[in-house]
This record gives sequence, structure tokens and C-alpha cells, in this order.
Amino acid sequence: MLNLGQQTQRTCRTLDRRAFVQVGASSVLGLSLADLLRGRESGLTPGSAKAVILVWLWGGPSQLDTFDPKPNAPLEFRGPFATIPTRIPGVRFTELFPKLAAVSDKLTVLRTLATQSNDHGIAGTIGLTGSPAGGTGLDGKPLAGSPRPAVGSIVAKGMAARGGNLPSPFLVVGGKLHQGKKPIIGEGGGPLGPGYDPFRLEYDPVRGTKVPALELPKDLTPERLTDRQKLMESLAATERKADAVLATARLADYRARALAMLTSAKSHGMFDLSKESPQAVNAYGRTRFGQSCLLARRLVEGGVPFVQVNWSDHVEAEEDAGDGGWDHHYRNFQIMQDRHAMWLDQSLSALIRDLADRGLLASTLVLAVGEFGRDPKVNDKAGREHWPGCYSALLAGGGVAGGHVVGTSDAKAAKPADTPVTPGDLCATVHHAVGMTSEHITGMGLTPSGRVIEELFVRK
Repeated sequence: MLNLGQQTQRTCRTLDRRAFVQVGASSVLGLSLADLLRGRESGLTPGSAKAVILVWLWGGPSQLDTFDPKPNAPLEFRGPFATIPTRIPGVRFTELFPKLAAVSDKLTVLRTLATQSNDHGIAGTIGLTGSPAGGTGLDGKPLAGSPRPAVGSIVAKGMAARGGNLPSPFLVVGGKLHQGKKPIIGEGGGPLGPGYDPFRLEYDPVRGTKVPALELPKDLTPERLTDRQKLMESLAATERKADAVLATARLADYRARALAMLTSAKSHGMFDLSKESPQAVNAYGRTRFGQSCLLARRLVEGGVPFVQVNWSDHVEAEEDAGDGGWDHHYRNFQIMQDRHAMWLDQSLSALIRDLADRGLLASTLVLAVGEFGRDPKVNDKAGREHWPGCYSALLAGGGVAGGHVVGTSDAKAAKPADTPVTPGDLCATVHHAVGMTSEHITGMGLTPSGRVIEELFVRK
């Protein structure tokens, strides 16, 4: 069901699908021969993925309690969970992830990420942009430098370079990220401009898919949506209530996006999960996160090139209607066993299977990662503290060579033993997967954030 402000609709008159999304059928960015030759000389040709789904695990999951368990470490490090085999020879996951273990031949585990901060705000900025510049921690003091665009914004601009007419090539499913009610820097277009900010959707288990930008007055009935002038006036009135610092260009851009979506039945169709079979809905899990992952698949299938699914708005586990983040300073093992592991295992594995079954996985990069990991040593509250020194990510599709592990952590998953990589490297890898070279990044007036993690694309 699609929820527009206070109204619920299932359809409206049909318009051409290109009113909302339009992507090329060939190379994502129209790479030149010189680009391709340079790629071949380096041994790695830029990718041609048509879409990216970033599953943002806000709060920082524990690497030891997920995909880098250490069964031979002392109990105070390894925790209480046993391990299970996967379809990758010699690789084991924590016992809480049997469904992801069953699709492990389709994914790659990256075990040696390290970041620069143990503050959610700053680490979140680094994770989303590849750089700490402009990041703001819990103390409220911004770091030096101007914030970089989000990785999704850069991909969105790269996609727009093909000349398409996408009202929004970058969609976020979920609310704005924050810690302690302080918003996280780096979720938008930054120096690329507000046109590359994400368009935000939210899934509510009761109301269905919500479009916050389309929160219209109660007296605007569906019949009146055909009155273009009144619609524009209503949107303008709604926008005046928004943050006063929003630029006029951004308001106009949001107005255009909103109008395109309100007048396109096919756009509505992408948002409307009632069109899915009960079997599909159940496969993803009837949780907010599960249905958000299902919505991401529908968006990608509809042609949206970058979709970010936020696990939660808050980092804290107890907030957000009982569906909080991964910041498990206490009761980590109880929360993992009762909620988080079960939800992530079901929903992420369903997403990977569904994309594969529909022939979309090869052209869609799926990345699941948080802003950092957790302390290898269990604290006195049965939890784990922040740990930026080593953490894991899962990747699948989009040219990634499934069924292997990149990087080895030390005996306690405290630091990389080999192949250390950074969030900036991960951002560069996402750009590579959709066919973007360093020349494309510098052409946007940006400095490349890291190196492409070539090991993800070549199985040894």
C-alpha cells in the first residue's frame, strides 16, 4: 500500500514509466575507448552494474558475532555463539545466520575494514562519503573541510551524465540518520548540489510506504491531484514549513520530483508493496527492515540506480519503535539472538535470492555495512563497545566474485592481519562497479577517495 501524506492510494492514471526513471541499456556511463584501455592495462576493467543497493547497518554490528567469528579465542572475546559452515570452503559464520550461509556462494565477505573514528557521527560521515571532512561527532564540533557527497550522490550524478531524465536517481528508504538527536553529515549531494540529495521514502508496517516530501494537507483529495496549479500551491505551502535554510533550487527540485511521482501510476507501482505476493512478503520478513529491502528490490527493478536502505534512524537499540540500531553496549547477545541477527539473516538473504532469481543480481551491487565494528572483548554489561580497528562487510552481485573472503583479521578480530581497506576504498569500489573511473570523479571536481578493492572482483 502506498501512503501519500494522509491519503492511501493503490493506483492513478497511467503515464509513461520514463516520467520517473530512465536508464540506458548499455554501459552505465558511456565509457570511452581510452577508459576501457586504461582499465585493461591495470588488469581490472570498470564495471557495468546498473544499480547499487546499500544496506546501511547503522550503529556498528559486531564482526565477531556475525561474519568473522573467532571460535578458538577465549570466551570473553568469542562470545556465547557457536559457528556454522557456509558454502565457502573453510569459512564459517555465527550460528545466527543460517540463511546467509546458504547463499554465501553468491556473496563475498570483506573482513578487514578499518575506519578513523569510534564516534558514530564521524564514522558515519566517513562510511557514507569516504572522508571525515565536515563530520560532526557527539560533541557537536565539525571537523575541518567541506563534506564530500554521499557515495549514492556521486553515482547519481554519474548516471545523470548519460542524459536521462531521472527525477531522483538516488533514493533512501528510511529516516534521516542521527545519534543523540544530532543529524549525521554526509547523507546528501554536498558540493554536487541539492539536485543530488536523495529522495526519501519510509516504510511503516501499518501505513505502508510513506513519501515524506509528499506530506500534503488533509483537504487535498485524490480528485484534486489533477489540478496541477493547486498541487503546486500545496507543495509550495508545505515547503515553506520546511527548514528555512533550504535553498530555492532545492525546493524547486523537490517540487518537480514530487509532481512526477504523484502523476505517474508506474512510480506508485514501484512503491506499492501490496502488489507483491504474500509469499514474497513473508520471505523478506514482516518487519520494517525486511519490507524496506523488498521495496529496494522493486525500486531497482523499476530502474532506480542507487537505493540506500537504512536499518534504523537511531544508533541505539531500544529506540525507533523497538527496531533500533546496532549500538549494543549492553545485552548485545540477547538482542542479536532475539531480533537483529534473525531479521538481517532473513531479509538480506531474501534480497540476494530474489535478485538472483529475477536475473538482476549480476547487474546490481548489494553492499551491507555499518560505520565500524565492536570491541573484541565483551564488557561487563554483556555488550561490546565501539571498535574502528576492524570490521566486516558483505557484498554480492554487480561483478563481485561470489563465494570467497577478502582479508584476514587477527586472532581476535581486532585488526587486519592482511589486506587492510578503508571506507574510502569501499566507496571507490562502488564507483568502479557502476563503471566510474577516477577521471569521472575528478571531472566532478572531487578527489578520488580510495583505491578499488580489486580482490573483490577476482576470486583467487
